[in-house]
Amino acid sequence: MNDDIMMVQTTLPGKMNEAGLGQWCQTLIDSNLAACIDIRKARSIFRWNEEVVNELEWQVQMTTPLTVKDSLVSKIKSTNPYDVPEITWWPVEAIQEYSEWVNKIQSRISN
Repeated sequence: MNDDIMMVQTTLPGKMNEAGLGQWCQTLIDSNLAACIDIRKARSIFRWNEEVVNELEWQVQMTTPLTVKDSLVSKIKSTNPYDVPEITWWPVEAIQEYSEWVNKIQSRISN
């Protein structure tokens, strides 16, 4: 089994209520696309359509096996309400027990 795990991050509109955000995240967990999801409020400052925007957003970080990352990214792209969603990822080093726990997603997908 490949023990590589990834952290995938996206943002969602800050005006999204916590119930809607929770449902969005729950779908990813139920679909076995993420083992763990961390949610934080963040202030984002960026240029959009030639204007500087300063707004609250939800920052969502998801831990997933490398083998599931592409499916997770596809799901985020298809369900994120932004025209151009932030979707970034990077490899994560973790203790062996945590890596094994994250990678159990693969066995749940194949069952």
